[in-house]
Amino acid sequence: MKLKKIVSHFVTGVLIVLFLIVALSTVMSKASGGAPELLGYQIKIVLSGSMEPGIKTGSIVAIKPGGDMNRFAKGDVITFKNSEDMIVTHRIFDVAEQDGQKLYTTKGDNNQTPDTTPIPSSRIIGKYTGFTIPYVGYGMNFADSKKGSLLLLLVPGLLLLIYSVVTTWKAISELEQKKSQPAAPAAPSNPDALS
Repeated sequence: MKLKKIVSHFVTGVLIVLFLIVALSTVMSKASGGAPELLGYQIKIVLSGSMEPGIKTGSIVAIKPGGDMNRFAKGDVITFKNSEDMIVTHRIFDVAEQDGQKLYTTKGDNNQTPDTTPIPSSRIIGKYTGFTIPYVGYGMNFADSKKGSLLLLLVPGLLLLIYSVVTTWKAISELEQKKSQPAAPAAPSNPDALS
């Protein structure tokens, strides 16, 4: 019984933390008008399976932006804007240099062949830190939509309202029970006792 209660509290705690991360990053990205950022790391959502099994579809990943974008080596995982301005996270397959700027050929771990267009260092956003949380990206992606934003506003408010009603109802029920119970009779005095 005690183990069941501990597991229940742990699962509830994890779900609350995940919800808070999703809500906080969504609010921050809406406020800044850009990518969600937490403690200097950008949070990106992975929408394809090109980096599986290491990075699952629907995961969120932490990217460290900034620094010298010519510092990366073969094997590093980077996030960049490709030629269609889509944000991609892939592993560096090969490094070349042209006009003093490095060009990175990238490849998804789950892809058979490298990407066709080399990425100049100027298009790199940052380096993947190795931090990923599977499936949270689905929630963040939904939260970023109109329906998701509306739900993030309505659901917590409704839950608070329901909690208030239930708590008030329980308190009133307990008061009514106390009022309806007859008062305990006074203990009879002992006629045999000497004064």
